[in-house]
Amino acid sequence: MNTQTLQAALPEYFAPWVQLLGLQVEAFDGRGVTLRLPQNPALSRAGDMLCGQAMMAAADTAMVLALINHFGKFRPCTTVQMNSSFLKPLSNQDALIEARVIRAGKSLAFGEIDIRGADDGKSVSRASTTYALL
Repeated sequence: MNTQTLQAALPEYFAPWVQLLGLQVEAFDGRGVTLRLPQNPALSRAGDMLCGQAMMAAADTAMVLALINHFGKFRPCTTVQMNSSFLKPLSNQDALIEARVIRAGKSLAFGEIDIRGADDGKSVSRASTTYALL
């Protein structure tokens, strides 16, 4: 697996509107991936705060890429559950989305996502996810 392969998965497996998020693969390792969500006024609400909907979409996308990285290829899957907690607003900086596979079995996969400010490193959202592997 390499950064280019993971980046190429975005237009191949995700809806066109997900492309509008502008996600960029920053890093990957044996447990997961880190994406960058560039600051964008179209994804912000009053006060230049990144909206929660964009964070959840980025988190879900990052976890699918983490599963691709984990399995070494795309496996069809669907989100069964996503539980998000928003810790503080994120303003005037990119977001880093770190998705880690906690466990992947034959039919289910579990993961955790941390979203933090790219400049200050402070966590702004945490999510736990469950995916059905099809």
